[in-house]
Amino acid sequence: MRVDGPWRHDPGAQRLMAALTAAGHRALFVGGCVRNAALGAPVDDIDIATDAVPDRVADIAARAGLRTVPTGIAHGTLTVVADHRPLEVTTFRRDVETDGRHAVVAFATDVAEDAARRDFTMNALYAEADGQVVDPLGGWSDLEARRVRFVGRAAARIAEDYLRILRYFRFHAWYGDPEGGIDAEALAACAEGAEGLERLSSERVGREMLKLLAAPDPAPSASSMAGAGILARILPGADAAALAPLVHLEGVLSLAPDAVRRLACLGGEEVAGRLRLSRRTARRLATLREATRSEAGAAENAWRLGLETAREVELLRAAAFSAPLPADLQSQLDRGARAVFPVRGADLAPRHRGAAIGRRLRELERDWIASGFTLTRDDLLG
Repeated sequence: MRVDGPWRHDPGAQRLMAALTAAGHRALFVGGCVRNAALGAPVDDIDIATDAVPDRVADIAARAGLRTVPTGIAHGTLTVVADHRPLEVTTFRRDVETDGRHAVVAFATDVAEDAARRDFTMNALYAEADGQVVDPLGGWSDLEARRVRFVGRAAARIAEDYLRILRYFRFHAWYGDPEGGIDAEALAACAEGAEGLERLSSERVGREMLKLLAAPDPAPSASSMAGAGILARILPGADAAALAPLVHLEGVLSLAPDAVRRLACLGGEEVAGRLRLSRRTARRLATLREATRSEAGAAENAWRLGLETAREVELLRAAAFSAPLPADLQSQLDRGARAVFPVRGADLAPRHRGAAIGRRLRELERDWIASGFTLTRDDLLG
């Protein structure tokens, strides 16, 4: 078995791996780059695993003319910068102690020990510099079957870090077989360990949820999360029922997946705080949810919020009722987006002053919208 792609021929990665090998150490590509290459998916980051300890990696890298940054030195990780590209290099490790959030690790010399501490078998795939796959745990067959399987006992892996519950559903959304269902043992272990999610920071939970919802079709995973009581634990009041219709409607309009749009579809209480969303993301989420609940039509929303946001609101409304989109949706959106309210505050003076101008403008605005944006300035002021 062999993997390949432009990432494997990255000059900096090849230079570093050659330097580590020449110094008597083992150097392997690991994790996402190997997994994604095998699936034919894009590779964004290059991670390297080695039996060289961090100080040794830094020394070898320096002699090869490469700069290192101690980004995770406590866990054996250095970032080596080669040709302006960061390469994350981690020493083989084994867990010594875990508490459900963090792990105390010791360095190892055997790749099998390093593989045994990883979360899923498809993440425990390694590759030599030439692309030859090293598969200590049978992850390749799981990857071919699109089967997301915990390394060892699911409950034990979850107890080491409860974030793995959410990672499991996220990986199933991205890499699992949507028709194959979720592994019964894994689902039971996730449900049994769900209380441990309360020990995680809101930031970590939020990042995982947004990554999950950005998958091409997260609906089956979200539905399984709801059935296991996990969705309600992290987002009380959330409901995954409308997510599948939303994904279908996105496909009808050829819209790219959007995590915030889908988060708005789920609903829930105090979502921005529970997931520690950025201000910008929280504002967009609030806009979508408020507009979806409002009585404003598509044209009015296009005028107030812009065409794209108004389209998303209509998607959310249709998904909530498992209904098709209006046949004339695009014309409604275009009409609202082109509309320009013809009256300004100055047009109301001196008959109106101060706060009375604002009140009168709002009254005229309502009349103008009710007319389908057809009333002219003279109509409104006459």
